[in-house]
Amino acid sequence: MTRDVAFANLKDGLRQTYFRMRERRIRHMPVLDENEKMVGIVSDRDLRRPDEIDSDPNVAYAFRLDNEIKVEQVMTRTPTVVSESDDIRVAVDLMLDLRHGALPVLDAKRRLAGILSMVDVLRAFRDHIRR
Repeated sequence: MTRDVAFANLKDGLRQTYFRMRERRIRHMPVLDENEKMVGIVSDRDLRRPDEIDSDPNVAYAFRLDNEIKVEQVMTRTPTVVSESDDIRVAVDLMLDLRHGALPVLDAKRRLAGILSMVDVLRAFRDHIRR
């Protein structure tokens, strides 16, 4: 799990969020409200392919990243999450079954404690098999 979590705010623009993700070399970013409560998650895929493209098969144009479009407009509002106390097997099963590349991790007070990515899981697996 990564504890130093980069996050977006609801009113952040897509362009600034995309470049922050690119700079940190991450593909998923939790979204926090003004009270630092997690209210969603945004992926690089969300930023590159908004719902309008998926909803109309006749739409075939490139989406341009624009700061006028806000993260809250494209984020997943009810992300699947795990708790710090959950067994890693629960998280891995969720990631595989739901095809999620990352899961936000919440503490006992339901605050964002970290994010578990597939890269984190693979690193742990690599470390385990090297023992």
